[in-house]
Amino acid sequence: MSTMPHVLVVAGSDSSGGAGIVRDIETLAAFGVKASVAITAVTVQTHHGVEHADPVAPDRVAQQMRAALSANTIAAIKIGMLATAETITAVGQVLADRPGIPVVLDPVLVSTSGRALLSPDATDILRDLFRMCTLVTPNLPELSALAASPVATSPDSVADQAQSLLRAGTRAVLVKGGHADGVDAIDLLFRQGQADQSFASPRLAVTMRGTGCMLASAIAARLAFGDPLPAAIAQAKAFVHGKLRET
Repeated sequence: MSTMPHVLVVAGSDSSGGAGIVRDIETLAAFGVKASVAITAVTVQTHHGVEHADPVAPDRVAQQMRAALSANTIAAIKIGMLATAETITAVGQVLADRPGIPVVLDPVLVSTSGRALLSPDATDILRDLFRMCTLVTPNLPELSALAASPVATSPDSVADQAQSLLRAGTRAVLVKGGHADGVDAIDLLFRQGQADQSFASPRLAVTMRGTGCMLASAIAARLAFGDPLPAAIAQAKAFVHGKLRET
């Protein structure tokens, strides 16, 4: 047990267990990684939608993070739902004190059922937080919102939107292809100063809540073991594909 790395998960709860911090912990355990947590919001959810969400006080989120970082040797950080601009600022202040830890951020903007999970005034400051992250993992609608452009419908438009985030200081963007069409689900990795890479798996006619949480947590798990980013993404994508096949 002593050789198991720790990943700090900064995310919201999900009473249904289908997404959020529950899904993160399940995924980390599957990779043999121990989880520390900082809860950003308490949500009331079923598998059909989010009924209510209460953000945790930003200073309390930061205190949770610092306590976890003090108690354990944190090898990677996974960030999900942040809820408010004030929480994003608080999280950024903690990350600034620990610049050497890999950070994977899944930009949770809207729930699967369509409820907003980030306050409207927080998008700009969220983009600022990207500069402190190793990887950001938007799906196509999230990428569209972050780039302030219509949803991308071609590889060129996906690349243009991802490059706009890189120009703003984001280090790496993995655009998830689950909302696209085609025989394969293709995720595209864009990094500053490096060639783009693609990660493909056969598209399955199934749906599952929490796949974004799962993918980001799986990447963080592999980064915690010291994998290079592309290798971490490849293993994480294979893991999520396997879970979808089981549904």
